[in-house]
Amino acid sequence: MHFRELVTKCRSYRRFNGTCPVTEDMVRELVELACYIPSARNLQPLKYIAVCEPPVVEALYPFLSWAGYLADWSGPAEGERPQAYIVMLGDLLISREFCCDSGIAAQTILLGATASGLGGCILGSLDHEKIRALLKIPESFSLLMVIALGKPAETVVIDQINAEDSVRYFRDSNGIHHVPKRVVDDVLVKFL
Repeated sequence: MHFRELVTKCRSYRRFNGTCPVTEDMVRELVELACYIPSARNLQPLKYIAVCEPPVVEALYPFLSWAGYLADWSGPAEGERPQAYIVMLGDLLISREFCCDSGIAAQTILLGATASGLGGCILGSLDHEKIRALLKIPESFSLLMVIALGKPAETVVIDQINAEDSVRYFRDSNGIHHVPKRVVDDVLVKFL
């Protein structure tokens, strides 16, 4: 797969094939990719929890919010839920700043998932306290995000939009998920 195809195929998938397992070895390979990313001051403060055991995967699900723009959709139905999660943490004993590293790591993990036939969704709307209690996360770690993983069971397409068009993603009558994206001429600016 060419890099451009990999990037455009790497979408936020929110419905998954519930019969295709995601193993701890698969998650480990994705997290290993994040070990090689650039890191601010090379501090490497990110840590990860692999959530692959079905009872824990199921227990984590209610503490996640799925798609703010889809007001009538509360998340994937049973049988369409993720098969695994990667919980990304920031080690506060190493640094108190994670935003640059966390974004690079999350995208690298999703690109790796896409390249291996999986899909995922970065979730930032979380019930932090319940997740912290469920996974017994010490206070010395900041809970940054959860990455849902599985075999995609939906079609996600990119719609190129003009600057004045809405950026709200939506599902059409066929269940196809549309993601509006601005074109390069609207984002490449010149001030000279």
